[in-house]
Amino acid sequence: MNELITDELFEGHNFAEKPLEADFEECIFRNCVFAKANLSGLSFTNCMFENCDLSGTKLLKTAIQECEFIDCKMLGLAFEACAPILFQITCTRCTLNFSSFYQVDLTNSGFSICKLLEADFTEADLSGISLASCDLSGATFDHTRLERTDFSSAENYTINPQLNKITGAIFGKEGLPGLLSAFNIKIV
Repeated sequence: MNELITDELFEGHNFAEKPLEADFEECIFRNCVFAKANLSGLSFTNCMFENCDLSGTKLLKTAIQECEFIDCKMLGLAFEACAPILFQITCTRCTLNFSSFYQVDLTNSGFSICKLLEADFTEADLSGISLASCDLSGATFDHTRLERTDFSSAENYTINPQLNKITGAIFGKEGLPGLLSAFNIKIV
C-alpha cells in the first residue's frame, strides 16, 4: 500500500529523476517533468496538472480519476494500460499526439483545444463527450463509439461512418470531407 499525499502543491519537480512512490489526492502539479517516468500502480484522484511534461510515461495499472490536465505535453501515452475503474480526464490545450486510447471508456472525459495527431481511439467509447477545437489529424477511429460526440469545432478528422457508431454525433460542415472520404467521392 502506497503512502497517500493529499492537498499538496508540487512545483518545478523533476519526477523523471526521482520516482514517485505514493498515491495523490487533490494535489496540484505545476511545471513538473514526468517524461518517461514510471507511474505504474500509482493513484491520482482529483489532481490537476498544469504545464507538465508527461511524454512517454509508463501508466501500467495507474489510476487516473477525475484529473485535469492544462497546457501539458502528453506524447505517446498508452492510456489503455491505466486502471479502468473511474478513469476520467479533462484536457485543455494539451498535446496528446501518438497517444493510445484503445478500448478506453472516455464517456466522462473531455478534450478542448488539444492536439491529438495520430491518436488511436480504436474500440474506445467517446459517447457524449466534446472534442472542442481539437486537431485530430491522422487519428484512428475504428469500431469506436461516437454517439452524441461533439465534433462541431474539431478539425482534420477522418471517420468512416460504416465502421463506427455515430448516431447523434454532432459535426460541423467543415468536417463533412472527413466523414465522406471512405466513400471515395469528391466534394466541391
